[in-house]
Amino acid sequence: MKIAVCVKQVLVKESPLHVNENKTWIRDHDASFEMNEPDSYALEEALRLREQHGGEVVVCSAGPLRVTQVILEALAKGADRAIHIENEALASADALTVAGALEAAMRGEQFDIILTGLQSEDQGFGQTGVLLAEKLGISHATIVMEIRIVDDRLQVKRELESGWFQWISMPIPALLTIQSGINQLRYATLKGIMSAKKKTIQKFVVQKSVSHHKIVKIYVPEKPRQTRIIEGPPADAARELIRLLREDARVI
Repeated sequence: MKIAVCVKQVLVKESPLHVNENKTWIRDHDASFEMNEPDSYALEEALRLREQHGGEVVVCSAGPLRVTQVILEALAKGADRAIHIENEALASADALTVAGALEAAMRGEQFDIILTGLQSEDQGFGQTGVLLAEKLGISHATIVMEIRIVDDRLQVKRELESGWFQWISMPIPALLTIQSGINQLRYATLKGIMSAKKKTIQKFVVQKSVSHHKIVKIYVPEKPRQTRIIEGPPADAARELIRLLREDARVI
């Protein structure tokens, strides 16, 4: 069983954000990064499938050189090798652009199963996995909560609306986008951290990255404060204050 996991590096949730000079993305050099949480669950599920059915787990990630951080983390947790599609522009690229870069690097591998997180925690498109499946010409399912392999087919449990679930049968190869909470995440051991440095990270350089959308401006929302003095007799001022709180501030 040859399993690929697509992981993305995103900003740490508690990291202070500073907009870059062009106001088109976040300034990288003074920010902290981590593995996208939904992708962590996809990685864990890939490792469990390998433990049950054998084979290898290959981590695939697109982005600048700093993405090596999350690749090494995935290798330390147990992935066998990695593919890094290195391009600075892919850090803020749209889902179709990233899917195209991943497809170019992954097509020759002939993976049986490809797992991605349901969506990223920065742009949150929830489309990269689906677009990658379409480009590779394989079937896909989203919001997956459980995976079983029965008679060379996938039995997949999907989460629907209002607490409903759906079981579907799928052929292999297939791509699945994994819902957070599908499993219990493991930690990297000291042995795993040491062995990660010896594992192969194949570089795949994308010369051009043409984005299909454009970020016009990123800015921090302003919170203007105003002081308003209500004049007049106390009874009239009280009535006016209640009106303002109900109609303007909408707090009562």
